Amino acid sequence: MLTAITGVNWGDEGKGRMVDLLSQDYDIVVRYQGGNNAGHTVINPKGKFVLNLLPSGILREDVVNVMGTGMVIDLAHLFKERATLSERGIAITPNNLKISDRAAICMPYHPLLDILEEERLGAGAYGSTRRGIAPVYGDKYMKKALRMGDLLHLDELKDRVEKLVAFKNLTVEKVYGAKPVNFEEVWSWLSTYAKEFAPYVCDTGLFLTNAEAAGKRILFEAQLGALRDIDFGIYPYTSSSNTIAAYAPIGAGVPNLQLNNSIGITKAYSSCVGEGPFVSEYFGEQAETLRQAGGEFGAATGRPRRVGAFDVVASRYGCRVQGASQLALTMLDVLSYMDEIPVCIAYDIDGEQTTDFPYGARLDKAKPVLTTLKGWKTDISEARTKEELPPEAVTYIEFIQKSLGIPITYVSVGPERDAYIML
Repeated sequence: MLTAITGVNWGDEGKGRMVDLLSQDYDIVVRYQGGNNAGHTVINPKGKFVLNLLPSGILREDVVNVMGTGMVIDLAHLFKERATLSERGIAITPNNLKISDRAAICMPYHPLLDILEEERLGAGAYGSTRRGIAPVYGDKYMKKALRMGDLLHLDELKDRVEKLVAFKNLTVEKVYGAKPVNFEEVWSWLSTYAKEFAPYVCDTGLFLTNAEAAGKRILFEAQLGALRDIDFGIYPYTSSSNTIAAYAPIGAGVPNLQLNNSIGITKAYSSCVGEGPFVSEYFGEQAETLRQAGGEFGAATGRPRRVGAFDVVASRYGCRVQGASQLALTMLDVLSYMDEIPVCIAYDIDGEQTTDFPYGARLDKAKPVLTTLKGWKTDISEARTKEELPPEAVTYIEFIQKSLGIPITYVSVGPERDAYIML
């Protein structure tokens, strides 16, 4: 069984929470794209954890975790993340963490270039996390990246790294007018972390192929959501990787395998961190009230998230590109304070309504067409069955399910591992 857990919207839908829950039924959890530019927050009996690079299955002792070929890995950040978990009793060894030899390394000059470009853009910045993700993916496709497998042959790498630093300094100095990158510092950084992580590096494609042949159950964990996909998202306000489920086997290192299931994750309302069009957005007091109720601050950066009404148009598109066969609706409990709950059911563009997600300039001009549903105005965080929910909450779930045309099989009513209803 190969299952992908993916975001239907702009990211931050609660994927880590669902991976932590569902991983009880899987042998292996694989992160297949992205870097430390987003975080998955997990609350379970061991406490609250924020994971930026490590797969969310790392919190289960009997699960093997894989950082796949499609990822970009900041070794310093991974070192700190591993240390933080180790201090809290989470053992991380080459037995339960395997890193693809083909995953790209996010070098110290990549965040520098990210910061320099965002500052150059000023008010027109893309809203990058400034962690070097776009520059390292750019290097990957220009064939100027280092990969994790290179750490196994460090003695043969020094001349290549020196040439890469010289190449980067052409941009750092002559384009941005900044202080050049020091090769010796970069080499020291790389050498230090090579010793730490070389034992974790392997051919994850072979490992996963053999695991699948042996009948192991594999769960693929996406970062961010459909609308941040480099090809299908709100370009250029996207991530630099493919966040969609169809990329999961490729990014994991097993393009020879096919998914059996794609579970899309969506919040009961909309949230978005970063720039770009966000049609159903709230502003002012309405936004701040929802932001505080949902704790809507970026897990990786701490930035306040933009929030808004559930967006049927964007979510239906996200379900389509994710190939979602079922959905998990998260954070339903957050809406319990509302008398009436707005839902965006269509877009108005130049006086015409559409239910199809538009592209480019048309999306920039879109305005929300809203309907409202009656709120339930009571705490639902203790509900564990559909029958324990107020009728208004059930109506809200059924309205979203009908609007998207995909069955909702899980509803979370709190951040804890057991705070969910299976429909």
